[in-house]
Amino acid sequence: MVPIYEQLINQIKNHIIKGELKENDLLPSVRALSADLKISALTVKKAYDKLEEEGFVITVHGKGTFVAATNQQLAMEARRKAVEEDFVKAMVHAREIGMTLEEVREFVELMLESGEL
Repeated sequence: MVPIYEQLINQIKNHIIKGELKENDLLPSVRALSADLKISALTVKKAYDKLEEEGFVITVHGKGTFVAATNQQLAMEARRKAVEEDFVKAMVHAREIGMTLEEVREFVELMLESGEL
């Protein structure tokens, strides 16, 4: 289970990385988003604070939270980190079901050859 604030962080990051949210775009207010999603305002605030720490958004007191200037290096690193985390989870799962390293390699090679990856 991924905590709600982390899910929110990941969704906002994905929108920024994909260019769906652009520099200086205003994010919904904490209250509006919490009401929309039917979650605690503290959860939204925690997500916005974390996004600000990571440089994805800027909060201007009295005006709102805005998408920060997009740093391509930061965006690329976020993408790589997300892929790495997913890959680690897949590898852990493969080990849990008893796959050997060689079986994992063969599986990845088959997926690449078939065009599924």
